[in-house]
Amino acid sequence: MVQQAIELRNVSKKRHKRTVGPLNLSLPQGYITALVGQNGSGKSTLLHMLLQLSFPEKGEIRWFEQPHAGGLPLALRQGIAYVPETSQAEENYWTAEEAADFRRQWYPSWDQKYFEELVRKFEIPQDARLGKMSKGERRKFEIAAALAARPRLLLLDEPSSGLDPFAWKIMIETLRKFMDDTDATVLICTHIVEEVRRLADYIVLMHQGQLLGMAEKDSLFGLWNEVWVNTADEEELQELAAELPEALHFGWEQPGVASFIIREFSRNEKRILDLGVKVIKSRALELDEILSLWTQGHRPVLLDQKRGD
Repeated sequence: MVQQAIELRNVSKKRHKRTVGPLNLSLPQGYITALVGQNGSGKSTLLHMLLQLSFPEKGEIRWFEQPHAGGLPLALRQGIAYVPETSQAEENYWTAEEAADFRRQWYPSWDQKYFEELVRKFEIPQDARLGKMSKGERRKFEIAAALAARPRLLLLDEPSSGLDPFAWKIMIETLRKFMDDTDATVLICTHIVEEVRRLADYIVLMHQGQLLGMAEKDSLFGLWNEVWVNTADEEELQELAAELPEALHFGWEQPGVASFIIREFSRNEKRILDLGVKVIKSRALELDEILSLWTQGHRPVLLDQKRGD
């Protein structure tokens, strides 16, 4: 049985005018989970509770299947690395080497050779103070330092913010290799759909302070299709819509050509053809389009539903 790295059980946290939660979530150890959602959906609040930078008013959080409501023990904290969206000002006057020397004292598993390898790979300036670095350079240092700590749990909040396309590609490759070489668990908050597509094993969607569920990323691809068909008039289109009540967004593309979105098109194509309707073409929806449908209430098969089957 897969061990759970993080479990949230009916967790709620009041934030300004909105309550985040109740949140129920289990993150399996050894995988990358992408936490996606619009700004203000509660993603950063969730991360802060995992770090115990803030505490829930209700519910329980478990780290590696143990509750630590009174504070995370030192050994556990030393196994968690965090890359915040905004870098901390406390290290601004240090160089990368000086900041690494400080962090090395905190993390018993610190891998100095690996850190130096990442500094070269990311081309991080070694003599510049962190506060004088560009946003992208500072970001590369934060990622390198987090990975060099060899954490059991890695929390990344918008890790690619400020990275140019070349550095972004190196980051993706580095994270992939890191996961191949370790049994770490990674939770990544990101707005970059391509980042989710390339890295994530699982996707968790947050919307307006609520978790809309968790799904295996690969199960989402090919789930929904946009389909174009020949149809004579509005009456024929309405008949088609009546026969396909699960289909969405019926509309005209041009005279005689209509389109709609349907789930599992390969299983429904014969039904469409049996109605005497000619399919012109179809395309699988992109991941961002699927996430948008999910936000609107058109859910994929979620992980908890699979477990309940």
